[in-house]
Amino acid sequence: MNKSYEKALTKNDTGETGGHQAGIVVPRKNAGLLDFFPALELEEFNPDAWIVCEDPDGEQWKMRYIYYNGKTFSPAKSTRNEYRITYMTKFFSKWGAKSGDTVVFTSTDCPTNYKIRIKPSEEPCEDIYSISEPKPVVLKGWRPVY
Repeated sequence: MNKSYEKALTKNDTGETGGHQAGIVVPRKNAGLLDFFPALELEEFNPDAWIVCEDPDGEQWKMRYIYYNGKTFSPAKSTRNEYRITYMTKFFSKWGAKSGDTVVFTSTDCPTNYKIRIKPSEEPCEDIYSISEPKPVVLKGWRPVY
């Protein structure tokens, strides 16, 4: 059975801040999410796997799933200890991704291939009769899609 995970995009993820960031962060403390992506050799320095993501138009995007683990070595080889997915900039550009949108990854029968899409954020409709009602809570970060 195919599984999906989605991540709400931040301004850093989409490049809206103008800063340089190496891809979107995949939290280390989410075992289900780490199992969703290919297994990496944690004893290696910065182990990685190339994943192929197919968008709704059928275009395939090679992205790099990497564990920047230099901090875990003794002596430390770097200050980083984080998983990321890189090489996403052109995909985000094609689909006009912006902060508040969501990127959705769906597994396939091949462990290094995924379906990928951008889910636009819902533009709130301001209703003059419901201004005093609380706004819906928007979850941030990664979450499974059921």
